[in-house]
Amino acid sequence: MAASFFLVPWLASSGGLLYAFETSTLPGKIIIFLLFAASVFSWSVMATKFRVVRLAQRRRQRFLQLFRADRQPLHLYTDRVRFEGAPVFSVYKAGCRELTFQLLGSAEVDETFRGRLEVAPRISPAQMRVVTSAMERAVGETALRLESQMIVLATAVSGAPFLGLLGTVWGVMETFADVAAAGSANLTAMAPGVSAALITTVTGLLVAIPAMFGYNYLLTTLRGMIVEMDNFAAELASEFEHKYVDHGERSRLR
Repeated sequence: MAASFFLVPWLASSGGLLYAFETSTLPGKIIIFLLFAASVFSWSVMATKFRVVRLAQRRRQRFLQLFRADRQPLHLYTDRVRFEGAPVFSVYKAGCRELTFQLLGSAEVDETFRGRLEVAPRISPAQMRVVTSAMERAVGETALRLESQMIVLATAVSGAPFLGLLGTVWGVMETFADVAAAGSANLTAMAPGVSAALITTVTGLLVAIPAMFGYNYLLTTLRGMIVEMDNFAAELASEFEHKYVDHGERSRLR
């Protein structure tokens, strides 16, 4: 968010831009401050999302190392290990909770949990489909949380240049109207108005360009994380199928 505050000081440190800002009309200044507010929001979202992505990647790596080092898929859940902030852990937790509910009738981990788990009968393929559905819901819900607030960046990318262009067109229109009212057209009379009109387009681009780079990076990264969640859900379902599902149930039901 702090980076967005470079916008106004930078305008003040540049003579041409400062002159353009001072000579701009009230609508132009309103548009500039609207763009400044959009810059604050977009930088805030980018800073927040960058922290979320960094934390998620770090904890995901550690979680997968522990999960794949132990061939008992419920051990981390039984030991109450937590990797909050890792999207794959949300899928793991949802899958383990639903599986233990199907196995034991309760997802609560207590002192007798391990003993009850060892003697619990295997579940049917139909029950396993319920577990798979729970993991799919977790993937969807986590994906929505990861992509939340991305609309702010998308709006900054697409809307800021148009808002800046609106200010420029408005300013040029007023400049030509003033020239027509004065009855004389010369460069000295037109230059201040045109300069003031162009500053809104410059400001709009200053808002949109960083937001575009941040949006593209975050969108690609978040989509990769969603694919990783889908892949992990399939891997976890395979582990559950191997250890906790009675595939002979189908033949007995026929």
